[in-house]
Amino acid sequence: MVRKMGVYAVLAYVLYGLFFYWYIFYFADTSLPFEYQGTKADPATFLNGRELMLSEEYSKIRNLLFFLSTPLEWLFYLLILLFGFSKAFKRWAESSSNYKVLQTAIYLIWLSFFAYLATFPLSYISYSLSKTYNISTQTFSSWMKEELIDFWINYGTLMIIVSVLYWLMKKSTKRWWLYGWLLSVPFTIFMMFLQPIIIDPLYNEFSPLKNKELEIKILALAEKAQIPAEHVFEVNMADQTNALNAYVTGIGSNARIVLWDTTLNKLSDNQILFIMAHEIAHYVEKHIYIGIAIYLMLSLVGLYLTYRIMNWAVASWGKELKIADVKDFKSVPLFFMILSMLMFAASPLSNFISRYEETRADRYAINMTQDTEAAITSFQELTKAGLSQVNPPLLVKIFRYSHPSMLDRISMLEEYETNHTK
Repeated sequence: MVRKMGVYAVLAYVLYGLFFYWYIFYFADTSLPFEYQGTKADPATFLNGRELMLSEEYSKIRNLLFFLSTPLEWLFYLLILLFGFSKAFKRWAESSSNYKVLQTAIYLIWLSFFAYLATFPLSYISYSLSKTYNISTQTFSSWMKEELIDFWINYGTLMIIVSVLYWLMKKSTKRWWLYGWLLSVPFTIFMMFLQPIIIDPLYNEFSPLKNKELEIKILALAEKAQIPAEHVFEVNMADQTNALNAYVTGIGSNARIVLWDTTLNKLSDNQILFIMAHEIAHYVEKHIYIGIAIYLMLSLVGLYLTYRIMNWAVASWGKELKIADVKDFKSVPLFFMILSMLMFAASPLSNFISRYEETRADRYAINMTQDTEAAITSFQELTKAGLSQVNPPLLVKIFRYSHPSMLDRISMLEEYETNHTK
């Protein structure tokens, strides 16, 4: 029965992959609707023939890798359970130490190591693809350094989460999910507070904006919005990527707006001011705090559903999964698998909310700057630098896009331009 379940799981993953390969490469139509052809949203008006071809190729492969990566984790965790590896990890941990904390650490290092090995091929293909299409400029050693930083940060985070949750499971088999969520609230806020000053600098070098003339212009925008200007930073990314980006990170006194140096190098001051006005909008409309609140609500629902599904799975398939009890440490892969599935299922909702906030930020920015030419050309440059699809397939947009498509963003700006030039 175990072997049959494993074969069915692998077969399901292969069929899933073939479906998305067919959908992305053959079924989905990414051509521009007739009414947008020839407009400023039409990539043919700002990309040459080679760039158009490369953007389609690159986007299709990236989209396929996205849809393959997360379910691969589910398959890995299921096979770890079915073939007794989780049981072996627990046995090795218990034979190595008598202390529960060390047993947890040893179990998780084995699980994390094999999970990393299982997902490494797709991660490397993604990195290699970015290099091939000249998106990434990062050396392999630099990329591996970031991979190792990711590994140890994730491992440390999992140590805290798993230790606390499984301790709670033993204390309260019916309410652990609620107590775990209550503890996650201050933990999440604390991690958001630390992100800009502890975690982000592990990857890149941050500094206050060096271009003082541009800084004066940004200060004027910040003053309009009544936000502290010292929250504008630039980060060294040119040795890693040719893509452009800007974002808001952190909360409270540690909140800051960050501009990649590639953005500063490739865009004009007016284009950067539009982007900065967009990021300022996230401050003004408190999108970071709204995002935290939505995340915490979804995590409450997710933990409750995980609790229910884990109990059902162990009651129905405990023998095959080699789990006698939910609170048995061998059930950790089941916990990760279910939580990952629920997060993937919730991504259309979270992406929809994010796209709505990004649209509001775009509208705020154009109302503040009144410069549609700079706004439109900045999005065109972002498209060119990242080889992005202007009109992505529907499923890609629903599951992957946390920002509106460039078709939506540029079309909105063209409509604004039309309405305000009459």
